[in-house]
Amino acid sequence: MGKSKKINGSFNIKDADKRLQVLFEISNAVNSTTNLDELYKVIHKSLDKILKVDNLYIAKYDKKKDIMTFPYCIDNKDKNPGPVLNFSKTSCLTRKVIEAKKPIIFYKKDLEEEEILGTPPQIWLGAPLIVKNKVMGVIAIQDYISENAYHQGDLDILNSVSQHIAIALERKENDDTLREQGEILEKILELSPVGIARIENRVFKWVNNEIVKIYGYESKKDFENKSVEMIYASKEDYDRAGEIISREFKEKGKVDFEYNHIRKDKSIFPAHIILNGADSNDPLAWTIASITDLTEQKAAEQEKIENEKLQGVLEMAGAVCHELSQPLQTILGYSELLVMDINDENDDMISFDKSLDTIIDQANRIGKITKKLSGITKYSTIDYAGSTKIFDIWESDKDS
Repeated sequence: MGKSKKINGSFNIKDADKRLQVLFEISNAVNSTTNLDELYKVIHKSLDKILKVDNLYIAKYDKKKDIMTFPYCIDNKDKNPGPVLNFSKTSCLTRKVIEAKKPIIFYKKDLEEEEILGTPPQIWLGAPLIVKNKVMGVIAIQDYISENAYHQGDLDILNSVSQHIAIALERKENDDTLREQGEILEKILELSPVGIARIENRVFKWVNNEIVKIYGYESKKDFENKSVEMIYASKEDYDRAGEIISREFKEKGKVDFEYNHIRKDKSIFPAHIILNGADSNDPLAWTIASITDLTEQKAAEQEKIENEKLQGVLEMAGAVCHELSQPLQTILGYSELLVMDINDENDDMISFDKSLDTIIDQANRIGKITKKLSGITKYSTIDYAGSTKIFDIWESDKDS
C-alpha cells in the first residue's frame, strides 16, 4: 500500500533520513551521469526505496514542436504511448500539470471526470519539470490497485525529484545545442579552402581536411595529438618558428607570417600561417591556426615577374628593330650599288670587292639578329662575363 505513513494527522516520509539520502543520491546522479537513460534508471531505483514506483513515467515536452515524448516509461498495464503530436490540444493529466506549472495529485473521484490516456488508475501523481519558469516535462507515478497508495507527502517528494530531472534535461539540451553548433561550425570549417587547425601547446588537436590535403597525409588521425614539429623540415626550423610565434604573440597578440613547411613526401613548400590564441596570458595553450599553401601563389608571382621582364625586352627589341631597320637597309642598298660598279672595273678592284662582300654579310647578320629580336616569345638569359647575365636572343624565340 505504499512506503509512507500518516503521522499526527499528516502524511510524512517514514524515515526522514532515508528521504534525504534518496534525494542526495538523485542529486549526485544528476551531477555525475551524462547519459539520460542511465539517469532515469538511477532515479527510478532510488525512488523505489521510499515510494511505490511500479508505474512511473518521465515525459518531455517540446513547446515549439508541440509534441510530448516519453523517454522513460515503466508500467504494469500500458506500453510506452510514444510521441503525442499536437499535445496542446490533447486532454490528459500530464497536460493539466504542465498548464498549472505545479504538482497535482488526482484521486479516484477526480479521475472519473478526467480523460485518461491508457488504463485508468486509482490514483495519479504528477510534478512538472521546471527550469527558469520553463516547463520541460512531467514526472508521474500511478497505482492501478488502491486509491490510498499515495498521499500528499509523496507528491512533495516527487516534486523535489522533478527539479533534479529538470536540471538534467536543461543540461542535456544545452549540451545538444553546443554539440549541434559545434557540428555546424566543423562543417563550415571543412568547406574552407584554407587549412584550419586547433593546436594546444604546439600539439595538433583537430584539423580540417584541407590540412590533410596540404601536407599530403591520408587522414586526420595522422595529426591527432602529434607535435607540429612534423610540419617543419628540421628541429632548428621548428625552434626558429616557435621563437617567431612567441615574439609575435607578445608584441601583437596575433601571429601572421610566412615560413617553409614540409609535406609527408619531404617536399618543401612556402606556407602562410595565421595564429590566434584564446588565452592572452598563455596564447600557445589553445590556438586556432589557418595555413595556406603558397606554392601556386608564388609560382604565379614568379610568372608575373617573368612576364614583366619579357614585356620590357619585347618593347626594347621592338625599338631596336625599328631604329636599326632603316640604316641597315641603306647600308645594304649602297653596298649592292658599289658591287655593281666594281664588276665593271678591272681586276685591281677584286680586293675591295671582297671587303664589300664582308660588309654585306655582316649587314645581313644584323638583319637576322633584328628578326630574332622581333620573334621573342620568352625571357631567357645566359651567363656572360663574370657574374653578369645577358639576354639570350637565340633561345628566347623558341617555344616555351
